[in-house]
Amino acid sequence: MSMTHSRALTDILIADLMIPSEKVAHVQINNPLEHALLVLVKSGYSAVPVLDASYKLVGTIGKTAILNQTLGMERFEIEKLSSIRVDEVMHRDIPSLAKEDPFLAGLKTVINYPFVCVADESGYFDGIVTRRTILKAVKRNIYTENVSQ
Repeated sequence: MSMTHSRALTDILIADLMIPSEKVAHVQINNPLEHALLVLVKSGYSAVPVLDASYKLVGTIGKTAILNQTLGMERFEIEKLSSIRVDEVMHRDIPSLAKEDPFLAGLKTVINYPFVCVADESGYFDGIVTRRTILKAVKRNIYTENVSQ
């Protein structure tokens, strides 16, 4: 990410800003919701990418979707978590970016999402770009421009 310090926003690519897949918490499509909730709670994230067995991006899953599955008439039915799989609850219709996409594509996408997954042309998961990372690049650009004037 330090490569972006002296570059114009229009010259920055998603690859310059993304968090690589090795550092991103994720779950597998066939995991039970119990495992997904544990990953979410331990990581502190509200949602994580969902990958298939070959590490291709297939969606995201969040705490709200999981908790909605446990809502009973009078209590949370936590015992349901071990019998429902991630693929039954996850969001499949999600935006994604490619490493080669320009900064502005990332900016447009994170307006509506706290993070966006990055995948290659075959669908393999490369990492994520967060709203925080995009905003930090904008802030850095504003301060750099103000200093140079």
